[in-house]
Amino acid sequence: MMKKRIVFVLLSTLLIATSCNNNDDTVLPSATFKVTVENVFMPKAFQSNGVFDAIPPGSSQSFSFNAGKGSYVSLATMFVKSNDLFYGFSDTGLALYDTNGDAITGDVTMHISLWDAGTEVNQEPGTGSNQPMNQSGPNTGDDENGTIHLVNDNFMYPSKESVIKVSLTHDGGTLFTVTIENLSNTATLATPLAPGVWAVHNDQTKLFTDGTTASAGMEKLAEDGDNSMMNGFLMNNSGYFSPFAPGVYAVHAATVKPIFTNNSSDIGNGLEALAEDGDPSALASSLMSTNGIVTSGVFNTPDGASNPGPLLPTNTYSFTITAQEGDYISIATMLVQSNDLFYAFDDSGIALFTNGNPISGDVTSSLTLWDAGTEINEYPGAGNNQPVRGGAMSGMDENGIVHVVNDGFMYPATAEAIKVTITLQ
Repeated sequence: MMKKRIVFVLLSTLLIATSCNNNDDTVLPSATFKVTVENVFMPKAFQSNGVFDAIPPGSSQSFSFNAGKGSYVSLATMFVKSNDLFYGFSDTGLALYDTNGDAITGDVTMHISLWDAGTEVNQEPGTGSNQPMNQSGPNTGDDENGTIHLVNDNFMYPSKESVIKVSLTHDGGTLFTVTIENLSNTATLATPLAPGVWAVHNDQTKLFTDGTTASAGMEKLAEDGDNSMMNGFLMNNSGYFSPFAPGVYAVHAATVKPIFTNNSSDIGNGLEALAEDGDPSALASSLMSTNGIVTSGVFNTPDGASNPGPLLPTNTYSFTITAQEGDYISIATMLVQSNDLFYAFDDSGIALFTNGNPISGDVTSSLTLWDAGTEINEYPGAGNNQPVRGGAMSGMDENGIVHVVNDGFMYPATAEAIKVTITLQ
């Protein structure tokens, strides 16, 4: 009898232990997150800008810049023996490519004009007491209170061809050089050309506008040959910025590298189309059938918009995910003003929980600008094979590896371009 009782107790203990083991399915912490991708670039009116020094008679100055199709160059330099006259292209600037997309080169002096800033009453060229070489100090002439216009004051000026020559060379790729020559040493009136400014821009931006009041910077340049204020304005309004393309996200296990593997070739799951063309569809489709992925999708419609589109400065994409402890998140979005660059976390993504607690806050510091290694990089914001200039998927194959970008070009700090926040819901 005692043996039977002992056996019964042992069996009961075993059954209880087995029952406990069968029901020991630990419930992992889970949470719902909102992920927000923000374009924090500051929009700029001009692509690039610079200055050049004074050009005495018989001398020349050159400057170089990168510019893609659809770009224009503008410049301004004072005709020193005047009150407020300056040489420049038309107010729309000079197109750098023709309608066939070929770079414009050669002597472009025919596109230069002598402009009157309309800020100071004109005197006879070369003899006026309020002109820089004769006046006691800057800004001494009588205010004209006019507008910028082609000079028509009835004074006699030497022909532009006898004073200035402007040449444009295409140095390969998207690099151009402008050379300004002062030919007035043999003209009827020899005059220096004052320190000037130049800017590269699109067809919607102007250095000055015909028929409008000159800016304070243009007034100083045209009256006193002082380019400092105009240069300051251009520096504050010039530079690189970019949209971001629609992207992908994936919630996955820690061991999964869903989008790419650092220092390895693209595996052909759609990353190339995302990184070169801003098209996430193939990669999104591939992620849906990848082992170890909990959920995935596309973010493509800016918040407040009704249709998919690129993410312009100050706008955001957002999406919501649900995950549990142990899950990671990966994202990828193209830097559009590039050939094949994209922002993403490390190839393994980032953990959505730390010590059992869901993360929440700004995770931008975990982002990196990656090079897909599929297309040779061109000058940022100027390459003719970059999507903005209609060159998506048209560049030269690189046949490289996915890596942190290190092509020798300058890119903005990540925090000056993009911000990603993960907010616990």
